[in-house]
Amino acid sequence: MKKILIAGANSYIGTSFEKYLQQWPEQYQVDTVDMIDGSWREKSFAGYDAIFHVAGIAHSDNGKISPEKAKLYYAINTDLTIETAKKAKTEGAKQFIFMSSAIVYGESAPIGKTKMITKDTPVSPANSYGDSKVQAEKGILPLNDDFFKVVILRPPMIYGPGSKGNYPVLSKLGQKLPIFPKVDNQRSMLFIGNLMEFVRLMVENQEQGIFWPQNAEYSNTTDLVRQIAKAHGKKIVIVPGFTWVLKLLSHCTGLVNKAFGNMSYDIEMSKYPCNYCKFELQESIIETEAE
Repeated sequence: MKKILIAGANSYIGTSFEKYLQQWPEQYQVDTVDMIDGSWREKSFAGYDAIFHVAGIAHSDNGKISPEKAKLYYAINTDLTIETAKKAKTEGAKQFIFMSSAIVYGESAPIGKTKMITKDTPVSPANSYGDSKVQAEKGILPLNDDFFKVVILRPPMIYGPGSKGNYPVLSKLGQKLPIFPKVDNQRSMLFIGNLMEFVRLMVENQEQGIFWPQNAEYSNTTDLVRQIAKAHGKKIVIVPGFTWVLKLLSHCTGLVNKAFGNMSYDIEMSKYPCNYCKFELQESIIETEAE
């Protein structure tokens, strides 16, 4: 039986993973530790096959990040991660899995421009949030050896039932708007069910290194909203010719490029010997909207 400790109580990804592994009660023992009050430092990490570190502060700033918020990003996303990983190695845990993010490559490309990330693309964080993830990666990678495997996951936008971030905004638009602009963009996304299987495989195979999991299919914002509307039995009219309007709006708010810009991983860099994409895009939208 594999013993897994989730470092970060009540997180969306952590609780989803714990629930996912309940399918195999004879194969996995899952414990959770709260990382907020410091009591986790008294918890022994000995005997765990994997520490899944999901504690962190998500990026919710659409404008300039304040110095106070930047300091918090580094304290939680960087320093706490490194301290946890060092404790895990010292106390004999076998593997440390860190949830990084595609944000280490910067923001989405503006509407009309492409951004295809490959294994050779260097990290280029656009703000302190992204840099806090990069610095965490730099701090824990040197800990990797034959007895302590470090895994870094750089997923694109994660979505699923109960998720937060950009997807719920698109979901509301798909349910309420009678029309929606046609935009030919391309984005990598990752359904929570596919991510959970990928993390399980990381533990099962005692992997090490940097990984870029994503859905087997790219997403298009217009098509995504259309599928959301369809999942609710609604029909939405797609209207072409609004790209120039969105380009103008993108100069006023970063939300436009977040939703309609381009950012995708090369499919080849996300392939894994075992299939982890158990859900196709359309099926994942139905699962998410059925909540």
